[in-house]
Amino acid sequence: MGFVVIELLGLVGTVVLLILKSFVQFFIPPSRKDITGEIMFLTGAGSGLGRLMALKFARLGATVVCVDINETSNDETVQQIKSEGFKAYGYKCDCSSREDIYRVAELVKKQVGDVTMLINNAGIVSGKKFLETEDWMIQKSMDINTMAHFWTTKAFLPSMMEKNHGHIVTIASTAGLFGVCGLCDYCASKFGAVGFDESLNMELVALQKDGIHTTVVCPFFINTGMFDGVKSRFPMILPILDPNWATDKMVDAVLRNKAVLLLPRILYIFLFIKSTFSTAIFHTMARFFGVNSSMDEFKGRAKKDN
Repeated sequence: MGFVVIELLGLVGTVVLLILKSFVQFFIPPSRKDITGEIMFLTGAGSGLGRLMALKFARLGATVVCVDINETSNDETVQQIKSEGFKAYGYKCDCSSREDIYRVAELVKKQVGDVTMLINNAGIVSGKKFLETEDWMIQKSMDINTMAHFWTTKAFLPSMMEKNHGHIVTIASTAGLFGVCGLCDYCASKFGAVGFDESLNMELVALQKDGIHTTVVCPFFINTGMFDGVKSRFPMILPILDPNWATDKMVDAVLRNKAVLLLPRILYIFLFIKSTFSTAIFHTMARFFGVNSSMDEFKGRAKKDN
């Protein structure tokens, strides 16, 4: 009994110290790491956040392996990086296909080298009510937004484990923390991505692989065109995010090895409310902030590939 009490006191002391550390880091963030020479595999690099991240990480010295199903757009990203004097490679890849991901991963290992930074960014959204969403679209959402993370990580994590060095970044969404009307398949896929990141992080800690970091990013709607037509009832409180601002925050979080990033910060308060109070209270707040109607004017609809 005495041993248990000592352990409990030790736990309390450790938790208090970690809380104090978090408080200090809120005002004085950890220094940014140098990623010069790191080989980064970035999915969905052909447009939107993917292209912005590819450019920003390349300018910081990383060799960026750009991956996208749209070969033309992906090549444009690669050429833009090279035109600025930085290193980039491009590969066409269907992230809904496990076989294609593994195929491209093997090519990258042979032609570029061992990937040390993985950015799982590729995503797709249907934007339809549940019963209006076709079966193929639900499957596609899960394959790209969730399952692709499993296959890319399985492809590149072993070499990271051998060296105890690496970083795996999951670009998820606020929809991976809160259910949104009209986004059942998207929310399910992003909840899965968030859960994958958290569990993977737990495994790496348990295996004492302290040189491999994970970061999960959960932003509100970003004005990249993917959510064209989406509205925020109170844009001064919960704005549709500017892509450059959001990307700067994401890059900074990765460079500081931040485990979780919610954008904007007010989402931390919403998450606390959801986790603490009744579902009825959360639903009332969601209605007030227009969550149930935010997708009503959504214009971007996914198309079947074949």
